Amino acid sequence: MAKSSADKKTDGIKPIYVVAGKDEFLACGQLNALVESLLEPEQMQMCLLQTEADKITAAEVFDELRTLPFLAKRRVVVLNDADKFISENRELLEKYFEKPASTGVLVLDVRSWKSNTRLAKSLPATGKLIEVVELKSKALVSYVCDYARDRHGKTLPANAAYMLIEFAGEEPGILCSEIDKLAAYTDSAKTITEKDIAAVVGKNRVFDVFEVIDAMTAGNLAGAIEKLRLMFSSDKDAEYTVIGAFAWHFRRMFSASAMLKNGSSQDETARKLRIWNSGVFFGALKKMPIEKIGRCLRHLAEIDYQMKTGRATAQTAIETMVIQLAGK
Repeated sequence: MAKSSADKKTDGIKPIYVVAGKDEFLACGQLNALVESLLEPEQMQMCLLQTEADKITAAEVFDELRTLPFLAKRRVVVLNDADKFISENRELLEKYFEKPASTGVLVLDVRSWKSNTRLAKSLPATGKLIEVVELKSKALVSYVCDYARDRHGKTLPANAAYMLIEFAGEEPGILCSEIDKLAAYTDSAKTITEKDIAAVVGKNRVFDVFEVIDAMTAGNLAGAIEKLRLMFSSDKDAEYTVIGAFAWHFRRMFSASAMLKNGSSQDETARKLRIWNSGVFFGALKKMPIEKIGRCLRHLAEIDYQMKTGRATAQTAIETMVIQLAGK
């Protein structure tokens, strides 16, 4: 026999869930985990309806929720991208929130959930809000480390996680995809190292830019130009992003140089600035005084202006900067 609303309360199941968050990957993970907690795998074919909210009417949703489940405790309806659906059917949803179906579970996937609406204020009485918070800094590092451990049984040290985030960006979905690749690359190894990340993920513009800077500071002008040209030829988007990548590296070098001048140790500086490749980084920094780094940043600002006004292309301007600074 199907359980009543009172029975649902005893087993912790709510008749309504709202999953709110802007990160699609994280929200999808929460939705999948929620559905798996509501239905057994063999029940999903008969008792789960998951659809884009603009592909179904409110009447169809309520009919589905009020239909008795077949060989299961509940029927689950998941509406993806439901923000517009909620706006268009707010009054109907307000009535449903007051008296939800006894054997149905409604799951609304939204990007935002304003707490000052009547709908939001009535939710705690019959349902639950699951907020998907954007991950930043330490929380993002913990997330990718946990993903590597839970999904692949791999240890991802914090320094390696910071390096991965620097190379791949801060989108959880992309980071998890890169960890999947790293897990396959490392095969039976239990730990994903910085060397692995450099080999698999590092061949992007951020890594390439540091190679150019390293060659430049070592006085290897030919090597710096060769690496720079290879970067432009292998990445069609480099012209639009290379200025930012160079500026990011030089700003870090400027900050590190200033911290060292003020008495900080290399270890403290590396920790505060999250420098993963400290040996190579500080080796390059020793060859590049803070005044020269400042000139690089001024050059980049001028190049950015020239590009925006159509006076120069990124490749020509960056090559000129490298040639000018390599000999100074």
